[in-house]
Amino acid sequence: MIGHTFHVEKPLFFEMTGKFVSPSPDWMHMSRLLMSYELFVQTKGHLYIADEEEQHVLQEGDFLLMAPRTKQFGYLKSDCSFYWLHFTAEEQSAGSNLIEAYEPKAGSIIIPSKGTLNSTDKIIVMMKQLQDSVRNYQDQTLNNYLTTSILCELYNQSYLIKNAPIKKLKQLQLYNDIVDYIKWNRFEQLKVSQIADHFGYNMKYLSHLFSTIAGVSLKQFILQQKIEAASFLLTDTNQTINEIALQLGYHDSHHFMKSFKQMTNLTPTGFRNASANRLLYYK
Repeated sequence: MIGHTFHVEKPLFFEMTGKFVSPSPDWMHMSRLLMSYELFVQTKGHLYIADEEEQHVLQEGDFLLMAPRTKQFGYLKSDCSFYWLHFTAEEQSAGSNLIEAYEPKAGSIIIPSKGTLNSTDKIIVMMKQLQDSVRNYQDQTLNNYLTTSILCELYNQSYLIKNAPIKKLKQLQLYNDIVDYIKWNRFEQLKVSQIADHFGYNMKYLSHLFSTIAGVSLKQFILQQKIEAASFLLTDTNQTINEIALQLGYHDSHHFMKSFKQMTNLTPTGFRNASANRLLYYK
């Protein structure tokens, strides 16, 4: 399949966007020569639209990207709705490639000519944010970056995710859920066994999965998060060492001080003294 390649070190150029709802079941897309890229994201019904080479049928959750100088036209009546976005790119920043021949690299994305989204809602929310920006701010630079972020999200959904094994994606999602759970509960007494029970997995399996992705053990990551929270409390509050230890779920301040010294090479008091000139009540 042909894909459209964009170099996004600089943002693409936004032209216009909106949501279209067909006025009647007899509506048919107009015939015209595109002067810019047009992205369709189908939200309801079927859109029957063609170019010189192919007749396309878009249904809910599908997207279609047409390039400049394409002659587009409707070929059947459509009772439907879709979001649309027109944008341009510098000539040297865009091109067409075979998807199979594309090699991912920093600052470059490739968008298939058409496909089905993994998360339509996410794209729609981003397009609504762009519409809100157009209506309220009229800031071309902001609109350019919002447009580029939509294309980057489309790239992630259509290329990166589709080229990753399903098993690996599930493992990555589980890893992200564990990270979020630890960050939200770092002031509690967290144990690897408790986390394994919470997610319904064997403790050994969960520890291996986490360390494979993160590069550190699950137990070490829990400690890192607690020390990060402790560092904030030491420099941003006047709580005692014992109060901080108890707040972070330690049984006593001695255990907390030993863990803190192992991670930072400083005692909690030494770390606090290094930030003794903080401006807690600056106005």
